[in-house]
Amino acid sequence: MAAIYTKGLSTHNRQWADLDLDFVKHPITKDIVRKTNVEAVKRAVRNLILTNRYDKHFHPEIDGGVTRHLFGLSTAHTKHDIEIAVKTCLQNYEPRVIVDNVIVSGDLDNNGFNVSIHFTVINTPEPIEISLFLERTR
Repeated sequence: MAAIYTKGLSTHNRQWADLDLDFVKHPITKDIVRKTNVEAVKRAVRNLILTNRYDKHFHPEIDGGVTRHLFGLSTAHTKHDIEIAVKTCLQNYEPRVIVDNVIVSGDLDNNGFNVSIHFTVINTPEPIEISLFLERTR
């Protein structure tokens, strides 16, 4: 008798945890508060997008891929390149998410790009949206 596996359906709910990089103290234990489950994944997605090549010491290959596009003009081609860089980064380095859509719009007044990332976390039914403002920092 053969087993039937259905992609995306699982009875095992996995839990993820990460440190809150805002370093907020827990009011009772005085430890750093943890981000868990969806909040931990949202923080990881944000950090991945903002990571430059060689920022991670033992993983120089990890690159969000967006900073090289921030020094150019705000054209449709640049917006498309940022969209592709975000999708590629998340597909390569964040296996917990399924990217649904990435929307990039230029903000000429603030010299940057508004990026809205729509995704779902594996074993979580609700869609999630993260909004980032990407700008040059150097």
